Amino acid sequence: MSNPILIKNGIIITLGEQCRVLTNHAILIENGFIKQLAPSKKINAPDADTIDATGKVIMPGFINAHMHFYSTLVRGLGKAKPAANFQEVLENLWWRLDKKLSQEDTYYSALLMALTAISKGTTTIIDHHASPGAVHGSLMEIAQAVQKTGLRASLCYELSDRDGSEIAQAGLEENENFIKYCQAQNNEQLKAMFGLHASFTISEQTLEKASDVGHKLNAGFHVHVAEAKSDQMATLKQSDMRVVERFYKHNILGPRSIAVHCVHINEAEMAILADSDTIVVHNPQSNLNNAVGVADIVKMTGKGILVGLGTDAMTVNMLEEVRVALWAQHLLHNNPSIGFMDAINTLFLNNRRIANRFWNVNLGEIAENAAADIVLIDYDPPTPLDETTVWGHLLFGISQASVDTTIANGQVLMQDKKLLLDIDENEINAKAREVAAKLWERF
Repeated sequence: MSNPILIKNGIIITLGEQCRVLTNHAILIENGFIKQLAPSKKINAPDADTIDATGKVIMPGFINAHMHFYSTLVRGLGKAKPAANFQEVLENLWWRLDKKLSQEDTYYSALLMALTAISKGTTTIIDHHASPGAVHGSLMEIAQAVQKTGLRASLCYELSDRDGSEIAQAGLEENENFIKYCQAQNNEQLKAMFGLHASFTISEQTLEKASDVGHKLNAGFHVHVAEAKSDQMATLKQSDMRVVERFYKHNILGPRSIAVHCVHINEAEMAILADSDTIVVHNPQSNLNNAVGVADIVKMTGKGILVGLGTDAMTVNMLEEVRVALWAQHLLHNNPSIGFMDAINTLFLNNRRIANRFWNVNLGEIAENAAADIVLIDYDPPTPLDETTVWGHLLFGISQASVDTTIANGQVLMQDKKLLLDIDENEINAKAREVAAKLWERF
């Protein structure tokens, strides 16, 4: 293992169930965990590598609860027809793209976005993958990229019937094989879920198979839920049930399952999600970009639903996403004073709770024995910073500052804004441009 690491002279924001703001404290890291959090004068570690955090805040690494690595290479692509609604967004862009993805595309998409995540202080990502033209082995491509960068990730494949029965069967097998692989490895860097696209692209037969395999493997499910009204309309026509009701019938919901979006669910569906302790993940920037609406996280939180925050590949900057989550609630409720803590908690409290349902180490908190996933952000507060003001500083100040250092599992991945990995960024970017150009030709 590497030498112990001592972080000192910064302002520590612990997050966790009872967030504390600590000054004149230090953090000692050993073997991937926080061994000691104490006043600086009480920590004696002469052999430790020291990181001076003067002028910085020290926080847990950020957690992204819903991501699509595979969308990275679409940046700048102008070949998709304009879309008038969400269904056309899928048909004109994403479903055309994912069919053309190769294993090489999948690898470089994941590698590029993982490196960007490091630069933004995001250390844990729950991803949802689709590549119908290259299903088998696709999750291992992403896993290799994740392991190369040192991040933590939970992966799954997006099972769907939209590309035919053979590809649906391949998607089922890809989920099953990768779940078994992760369970055998018992690695706290990689986890697996069973991925499903959305109710309107999954037949009864496929849903039954997925439920059976997922439960035999004791895996949670990761699925898009009522992102657009069209999902509800199609599901009602198909099964005479609403989306959440259909997933509940097939035992897809539960405390280790993630229902993504939930923009167009009613109160009865919220009650099912709450009673089943199913996780909901809000993705405000994506929802606004696709003009599908805004999920009512204020109402869902009030009903006891655990609501986390994802980016749906719009960004890996979680501080950017949480700001939009608040503005979206203001707009939805036509009230500039509503939803502050509901939005704040999605990222700074609930994503921690979500991650700790899947990982067997304490994530999202600076505390003794917690995982040493830590970020240092350039921020010298211009106004008092303590437990009563920390949320305002995070939303309106720290969110606008630069990440200086990112540590995951006790490994310093970036320091002084420079990657410390054995990766040549220029070489990776050049290769990605080459791969993307070929992908765009096939699009």
